[in-house]
Amino acid sequence: MKIAIIGAGNMGGALVKGWTKAGMAADITASAHTQKTLDRLVEACPGINVTLDNRKAVEGADAVVLAVKPWLVQQVISEITPELKDKLVISVAAGIRNERIDVYAMPNIAAEFGESMTFVEEAEQAEKAAKLFERVGQCKVVPQRLMGAGMMLAGCGIAYVMRFLHAMMEGGVEMGFYPDEAKQIAMQTMQGAVTLLRETGLHPEAAIDKVTTPGGITIKGLNELDHAAFNSAVIRCLKAGLQ
Repeated sequence: MKIAIIGAGNMGGALVKGWTKAGMAADITASAHTQKTLDRLVEACPGINVTLDNRKAVEGADAVVLAVKPWLVQQVISEITPELKDKLVISVAAGIRNERIDVYAMPNIAAEFGESMTFVEEAEQAEKAAKLFERVGQCKVVPQRLMGAGMMLAGCGIAYVMRFLHAMMEGGVEMGFYPDEAKQIAMQTMQGAVTLLRETGLHPEAAIDKVTTPGGITIKGLNELDHAAFNSAVIRCLKAGLQ
């Protein structure tokens, strides 16, 4: 499938890099506002096609991914409409509706490394779009009412996870590790936790029980999180964007 990505910023660029790593470089044409952005993208993704002309990018494509800022979506659609006949149009711009968009999707920037958690809104061509995003991570097709929740859990959620990692780093530094050491330790610890849950299928609380002994130090730390309303803060964080 030939793909045109309109907009090569953080999200569009991550998708281009992820699909390139998945062996799809020859099928990708990306457009951007500046030649400097395109030059960087070509350096990172040998074999892709690039252009400053959005209409030219769309020519010959089977699928068009709109990865521009939300306030630019309508303008871009108006610009490329003459070239959109029989093409699958996918938007990754949050909260923007247009009758010419076939499918809405919400990936995250980990797509660059094949580790995105992408949500695709239920639509006639949702499964076709999902197959594309499965090349850069996991993908889930959900009804419209859950797209906002998906965005907060995964699209925005990746930032919340990084904030937790940063807090672990700061704690590590306070306890005596150098920042780079604390970063490595925090990342490996989180990766280990995720791998354990993925491989065993355990509920997080069941896994927590495995490292929490009566009167031990782990339960003391967990209780401090409870005293600080950690769970409540995370839930409030996730729901903030739905208001």
